Amino acid sequence: MSTIIDPAALSRPAVVPSADVAVHLKGVHKSFKLPHEQFHTLKQRALHGFRQRGFEMLEAVDDVSVDVRPGEFFGIVGRNGSGKSTLLKCLAGIYQIDSGEMHVNGRLAPFIELGVGFNPELTARDNAIINAIMLGLTRKEAEARLPEIVRFAELEEFMDLRLKNFSSGMHVRLAFSVAVQVDADILLIDEVLAVGDANFQQKCFDEFNRLRQAGKTVVLVTHDMGAVEQLCDRAMLMDRGKMVEIADPATIARRYNELNFRRIRAEAIEQDGPDVLKRAPVAELLSATFHNNIGEAVLAVVQGEPCDVTLEVRFHQDTDDPMFSISLHDDHGNHAFGTSSSFDYGPTGHFRAGQVASVRIGFENYLGPGRYQLTAAITRNGIGADAYDLREGMATLLVHATHSGGGTVDLPNRFEITRGAG
Repeated sequence: MSTIIDPAALSRPAVVPSADVAVHLKGVHKSFKLPHEQFHTLKQRALHGFRQRGFEMLEAVDDVSVDVRPGEFFGIVGRNGSGKSTLLKCLAGIYQIDSGEMHVNGRLAPFIELGVGFNPELTARDNAIINAIMLGLTRKEAEARLPEIVRFAELEEFMDLRLKNFSSGMHVRLAFSVAVQVDADILLIDEVLAVGDANFQQKCFDEFNRLRQAGKTVVLVTHDMGAVEQLCDRAMLMDRGKMVEIADPATIARRYNELNFRRIRAEAIEQDGPDVLKRAPVAELLSATFHNNIGEAVLAVVQGEPCDVTLEVRFHQDTDDPMFSISLHDDHGNHAFGTSSSFDYGPTGHFRAGQVASVRIGFENYLGPGRYQLTAAITRNGIGADAYDLREGMATLLVHATHSGGGTVDLPNRFEITRGAG
């Protein structure tokens, strides 16, 4: 018999009636009160203490229902403010739901705000043990797993250092290493792949693959469509708190881009008026996927290996010789690489309304180790190049290497040394 969860009891995992369901949500609602006027100083409170303050209700999660199967890697995607992170925090017991049903069958490990509960005045060793106990291990288990935590975090020389002296990257590595040592059945992950340096991100990626092979249930919140298509079995698209669709990752990635396309048009109309539709894009970018040298879709590549990105494009109107462009930017916003079909390919030809085309751009991967965001564009041929569609952060590529010269790119090079006589 299904039980409706009392919001006050959300910190306690509920038992799902069926072993075929790891996470069950039905009609879940979560809202927040947003005050119209906020007082930030004591003077403001004293002067306006009796003023009536109005509130606006924000439906962060609105009637969401989904079942996640045991051993499934399930993605939750959406634009910023869509409610995906709020839903994950409800699952973790950080927020209490207002109404609906929420059941969890198994032990949870939240990868949401890594390092919550860490004490900067204590050593990394003490923090690791305390945090492991907070996540459900006994003290004996935490101490037994400490060597593996240290090894994974690569912090052997720093465990007796106070945490306040750690860099942000060291802090994240320690927190993640503790979290993966918890014997959880269900992992809740919120953009963890976006933290740390390139080598550590690859380590996270490998660890999630291991957990997946071990049959763990993973719920991943992200806006990286490449990660969704590479990692997830199914995915759910959210928008403004509501569930839009649940489907296979490729379908959800397309719907996500279609939703962004409609938003771009709506924002253009709001800014420039309805006449902007006469200049509406004749084509839209549906997806972008990186591939390795044997054609496999990837999120990460080794420096020096050939790489390509494939853009999928839908044309809404007949058009001649559109230009296709891409650029890659690192986490600091530096422009690392860019190219366009106008450079070497020449005229791209005629495309019919309703036609879908794939555009493959191959490049030698001399990128320095790090994470790169892809921007893709379709533009009208000619000088000025009006954009039909442009998407920033359309896909992510992680590049890792055994060594690096420290630049944005590591160009092939050679040394020659000639000694004179004498």
